[in-house]
Amino acid sequence: MAASDSSPLTEAQREIMEVVWEREEVTVTEVRDALAKKREVARNTIQTMIVRLEERGWLKHREAGRTFWYSAKRPKSASLGAKVAQMVDRLFAGSPEELVSALIEYRGLSTDESERIREMIEQAEAKQTRKGGER
Repeated sequence: MAASDSSPLTEAQREIMEVVWEREEVTVTEVRDALAKKREVARNTIQTMIVRLEERGWLKHREAGRTFWYSAKRPKSASLGAKVAQMVDRLFAGSPEELVSALIEYRGLSTDESERIREMIEQAEAKQTRKGGER
């Protein structure tokens, strides 16, 4: 897949990326060792997944001798954003309004949460105005 692949990460890919985001730079062995604390994983499987994550544009590497050191090419928020977009499309027929409605109706919002959300909306609107477009 192309480096611009923005589809959500699978659960296994996300586990690998969580290790990378936490440690900032890792080897394949370090990722395997971190994941092996939860379950048995093969080094070759981790290697293959890391290569695919790099192909998709999630990781980059540098070489130090014969060792490849991997680091995140995208922030954690990019993964969360793709997952939320997928959820809105799948569960709310592409409607962000339906998502917000469900959140308010079934979970509720504190006064502080409501205020922070209002500020986010105002910032998003200001950003759209600066770009000269509307959604």
